[in-house]
This record gives sequence, C-alpha cells and structure tokens, in this order.
Amino acid sequence: MIDGIHRIGTSEWEVPVGFIPHMRVPGRFFLSESLGRLLEPGAVQQLANVATLPGIIRYSLAMPDIHWGYGFPIGGVAAFSLEEGIISPGGVGFDINCGVRLFTTPLGFQDISGRRDLIDKLFSAVPTGVGAKSSLKVSSKSLDDMMTKGAQWAVGHGYGLPGDLVRCEDKGCMAQADSSHVSAKAKQRGVPQGGTLGSGNHFLEMQVVREIYDPEAAHVFGLAHGQVCCMIHCGSRGLGHQVCTDHLKILELATKKYHITLPDRQLACAPILSPEGKAYFSAMAASANYAWANRQLITHAARTVLSGMFEIEYEEMPLIYDVAHNVAKIEEHAVDKKRMDVCVHRKGATRAFGPGTPDLPPELARIGQPVIIPGSMGTSSFVLCGTPIAMEKTFGSTCHGAGRIMSRSQAKKSLSGKEVAAALLKEGIIVRAPNENAISDEAPDVYKPSGEVVNVVHETGISRLVARLSPVGVIKG
Repeated sequence: MIDGIHRIGTSEWEVPVGFIPHMRVPGRFFLSESLGRLLEPGAVQQLANVATLPGIIRYSLAMPDIHWGYGFPIGGVAAFSLEEGIISPGGVGFDINCGVRLFTTPLGFQDISGRRDLIDKLFSAVPTGVGAKSSLKVSSKSLDDMMTKGAQWAVGHGYGLPGDLVRCEDKGCMAQADSSHVSAKAKQRGVPQGGTLGSGNHFLEMQVVREIYDPEAAHVFGLAHGQVCCMIHCGSRGLGHQVCTDHLKILELATKKYHITLPDRQLACAPILSPEGKAYFSAMAASANYAWANRQLITHAARTVLSGMFEIEYEEMPLIYDVAHNVAKIEEHAVDKKRMDVCVHRKGATRAFGPGTPDLPPELARIGQPVIIPGSMGTSSFVLCGTPIAMEKTFGSTCHGAGRIMSRSQAKKSLSGKEVAAALLKEGIIVRAPNENAISDEAPDVYKPSGEVVNVVHETGISRLVARLSPVGVIKG
C-alpha cells in the first residue's frame, strides 16, 4: 500500500489530514490487500484533493472500485454542507446519471442458452455505439418533458409499467430539474439519442441467477434461482456530456469569483447555494432525468423483443430496481448525531440506503434498497442490499462496478476483440457490438475481479450480498 496511508480495519484505510496540504478531513477508502496492489497513486491523490474542498463533511470517501478519474476518483463519494459546501461537476462525471437497472422474466436458462437470434434482435432493437440515433422522433416539447419528468414521462407515454417508477431511485425523477439551464447544443445532442445505449462501458445483458445468498431479500426483491434477467447500463448520452462541459466552464470562473483555492483545476466548483451552483445542479438534475427516461425506453424495447419471441406477457417482466452512478443529490443524513440535509456527490458509486430509509417503497423498507453491481461481460454481476452501516459510514453509498485496471487505449493494443468474443462464446456467452474495438475495450481482463470487489463491500458491511448473476448474452455499446 502507498506510504502514509493507515489501515483502520480489515479492508478499510485512511488517508490522514496532512497527506497533502490543506486537507480539511481525512480520506477513507475500502479495499482488500490484494486489490490494494492495483491501487493507482493518482487515485489516492485525487481522494486527498477532494478532502481540501470547502464544506466537506467527515471524510472524502472511495469504494473498492476506486481508480483515477476527472477531478474526483471514480468510486468517489463526498458530502457537503449546504451552507458552506460546494458542488463540482468533477464529483458527478461527464456521463450524468450513468446508471444500471435490472428486470426479471419468467424464463429459464434453457430458454435463452445459445439463442443468437435473441441477441441479434435485441441488438437491432436498441441502437448502440458512438453517436447512435433512435428511431423515436422526439420533439422539443417531449425532450423538455423527458428532462423535467424523467422515467415518469416514458411510462406516461406507454413505455413501461407504473410499478417501474416505484422501483427507481427517486422514482426516476429529480424534482430540482430546470431545463432552462441546459444549453441549446446539449438539447440538440439529446433529441436523437433517447432510447440508445451509446458506447464505452454501456451494455444490455441477458443474465441468469446462479446463486442466492439471502433467500428472504431475494424473495422480496423478486429474484429466484435459475431465473433469466435483463440488466441495462447507460446514462444521459451526449446531452449529459454537453451539460457537464458547458457548466465546467462556468464553474471555473466561479471558482475564482468565490476565491476557492483548488489543488486541481478539474475540481472546478461553486458554492451549492450560489447562482452558478444552483444552475449546475438544476441542469445536472435535468440530465439525470433524461438518463432515467433513456433507460426506461431501452427497457421497453427489450421487453417488447422478449414478449414477442417467447410469448410472455409484458407485465411478467417487473423491474427489480434502477440506481444512479454519477449524480449529486440533496439527502438527509445523520452528522454528529443530528439529522441534516447535505449534498452527496457519488462519482462511479451507487446509493445503498439501509432498512427503514423513508425514500424506499414500503415493500423494501424492511430489507433495504436493492443495490446492483455489474461485472464485466465475462464475469458475474451481483445484487446486494443497502445496510445501516452504509448509512453510518458512507452516506448510504457503495461501489458501482468492478473498476478498470487497463485504459481503453491499452486494451486496444493488447487485446483482440475477435479473440475475446470467441473466448466468451466458448463459455456460452454471446457478444454483439458495433465493432471489435468495442469488445476489446471492455474485455474481462481490463477490470478488477467483480467477485472480490463485491466481497469487500459485503465484508465491511456497507452492502449485503443477495444474489449472483452470470451473463449469457451481451450487447456492448
């Protein structure tokens, strides 16, 4: 492990105040010793940098999928007081509300094993790749409604079930959205991309539940051994990226205006309650809503394909849950034994609210929030649940995935997409992608072992294992 970092638990580490100048709080991260050998010094530096920001509360945090990012490390979590704290696009990311959802089906492994025709039809139904455009004709009014109402807009137009909204974080809509702070260029990019997967690490994956660790929680969530599920991972596409780009320029000026000293200009920020901070927050919320609408549209397309191929009812494919990865939200948490509203940034991290949290629907309140942690296209994904320990230690947060250990450029140089796809096919996993590079970019070897990452959050108690799912067919962005 890196010099100057202290071990404070089995898989818990502290970056002390003084690791770099001007830290206001310590850094804390969760990592096993073996994963620690993959830890990038630059990611720890970024974790410490975040600890210098005004109004930060308790700790700068990182999950076991920690790796170097823009401003904040990916896997980073930080909460800020509303009165003294800041909001930073670097703590949210360019793909605003990149998130993941999981829905179940009444199918079994034998129904979809080797069914390349199913993967081909899903690939045709969900546009993928850089600049992918939807067949959906979205008007300016509809786009505005998507940004204002999120998944509620999609369900209201027949692209889903009312029950989907109950199983979405924030019911698929951040009420603080204001599309007037979204630029014309961002809107222009958003119009043709509703219902598209995009590129990078985005995917649609057909999976089978292979193990149940917590039968009670699995039953409440709606998961059963041998069941076929569909997992969707994507975000706000070009619209969210443009919103981040636009507001970074504004907040770079605001950083100087409000005399905020930063160790890294990528942490450009503004006071949460300043005009610039409020404008970014409302534009970010609009992007988050667009992302929820986008995932809802993709869900509808996948359900439609499955319903037609297997003669199953649309209503037989309920949503387990939908969680956001890249977002900043106003939430109530206990700080020094007092309840207070704080602005929680989660950058490549996911919410993991424990039992009894008011935001959860009644049927989940006793168990805790479903947490969905995908693996790579050749490794297992996991469903967990939020815990009281997460509420105490991480502002109700956990990891969002396995975490990269190889850059995309390195992957392209060292891995063949055709060979990766052939190796996966031997394991019974069918892969479709816009091109071979999209496969090599996201090969299993470029990620940390998902099982080991998940074991860290389970053993430290910030999430509890419920089920393991393995891939059968994958559509890559």
